[in-house]
Order: sequence, then structure tokens, then C-alpha cells
Amino acid sequence: MPFTPDLAAFLAPPAPERLPLPPAAHPSPGVRLLRGVPYAYRAGVRPLELDLWLPAETHGPLPVVLYLHGGGWRGGTRTEMAPRFRQWSPDPFARLAQAGFAVASVDYRLSGEAVHPAQLDDATAALGWLNARADELGLDMRRTVAWGESAGAHLAALLALTTPLSGCVTWYGPTDLTTLPGQCPPGAYDAADPASREALLIGAAIADAPDRARDASPVAHVHADAPPFLVLHGTEDRLIPLAQGEQLTAALRQVGARVDFRPIPGADHGWAGLADDEAERCFAASVGFARACTEPAASPVHP
Repeated sequence: MPFTPDLAAFLAPPAPERLPLPPAAHPSPGVRLLRGVPYAYRAGVRPLELDLWLPAETHGPLPVVLYLHGGGWRGGTRTEMAPRFRQWSPDPFARLAQAGFAVASVDYRLSGEAVHPAQLDDATAALGWLNARADELGLDMRRTVAWGESAGAHLAALLALTTPLSGCVTWYGPTDLTTLPGQCPPGAYDAADPASREALLIGAAIADAPDRARDASPVAHVHADAPPFLVLHGTEDRLIPLAQGEQLTAALRQVGARVDFRPIPGADHGWAGLADDEAERCFAASVGFARACTEPAASPVHP
């Protein structure tokens, strides 16, 4: 008998939540790494993958950090936390796993592949994949913190404001695309430029699509039930001005949400210009915040 299945169903990729997990690597003491795990398939683009960092030994369901990389929504890689920490050994993800977290560092569609809200949809799908496999992987998804840097901080904030999470860490992220041009130095940003990073994200120049720019801005989604936020932003950031962090902080405080805003003196974008010990303090503060957010009856910060 010929094999005559429904062709569309036959050719469709398998559901990611049912695929076998890859074998674990052990890149650092006390750490397991499941690298390149597919979490979603999107028509016309590469499979979307995440790297899952886990403690080698666990004693109960793990709190989760969902990490979103930077790169202006045009590039970047899930394999590193930020350029400033490329030389760390163990690297930041391994350190988080050693501290008792599961860390999912997530791919998302770049602006050359799809426009907003595709990137947020992908981050939400990664959460769905983690939820579907939580029992298998030993994850406590009720204790999940979003964390991102630069463009990834923008996406982490959007995710935390549109999905119930335990907390959010943002490093030097854009928070209001409609005000960003006016906050940059004169001549540094043209709101009518259709080729800016932000224009490519929303599919039009900011000046031509203010409604789309507003929808893509975390400040537009702030609400009283937002989780606690830790907002770290360099005072000398030449790419995303400090005013963007101030705006998100003000919006959260206005609705009574909890936020810890820490301007980092002397820091440019990506923590450029910081001494090593200062950069390490930014990381340690973020780990401490994530730990406080994922403890029972957490109350880590105050308005």
C-alpha cells in the first residue's frame, strides 16, 4: 500500500515541545548546558532556539531567568550576556546557573526577518516552551525573571509588562521610541530616517508611524500590576540616553509599581568606560535582584 498522508501535516516540522532534548555539555564546574534547543518554528525564517543553562545538581524546581540579547534588534547572539563580559570565565550564564537559576538565553526574529511585535511574540513563545517542559526540566515557572541588555532590555520590559512574571532587569534599554530622537544629541538621530534601528524594528520611520512606535514602547504598557523592575543605565550612554531609563522608572512609579532605578556613573552603552569591579557590581546587583524576586513573599524594592 502506498503511504499517502496529509501532505501538509507530513511536511510540517515537529512540535518543539515534543522534540528530544540535546545531550548536556558541562562548560563550567557545577553547570549543565543544553545548547541550541528549538523552541519555535516560523515560516520563512530559521528555527528559533534557546540555550538552557542549569545547575548540575538540583534540589527542587528552579527559578528561571529568561535572557534576551542586545544588538539593535538587527544582530547579536544568545551565546553572550553582553560584550563587556565576553572574557569572563565562568561566563555570566554559568555563574547564574551556579547560583541556582535556570537560564534560558533566547533567539528571536531580528528586524531584517520580521517587524514588531514579532520579537515579543517570540519571547512569549519561549516562555510557552519552558512552561510545557517545566516538569521535565525541573523549572518553577511561577518564579521567572526577564533580563535583557540594550534591545534585549526593551524586549524584556515588554515581556514583563504583557505577561505575568516575577521581575524584570533592564540594562540601558530603549523604553519610549517616540521620545528617543529628541533625547539624543543634535544631529545624532533623525526621526524621519527609515533606516534607523528603531524604524527597522517597527517597519517605518518613527516620525511617520507614531502609533506603531508607541505600541513598541514599554512605557505605553506600564500598569499597576507590573512586576518589580531593576533599571540600570549609564549616565554617559551615547546610544540610548539615560533619559530613557528615567522615563520607564517614572512611568512605573506613577502607577505604584515597584522599581529600583540605578544610574551608573561614568558608564557608556554596554558598560563601556566602567572599571572591571564596577561592571561586576552591575552583574551582582542584578543577580541579587533576581534572587529576591524569586524568593517566596519577595519584596525586593520600593516605589
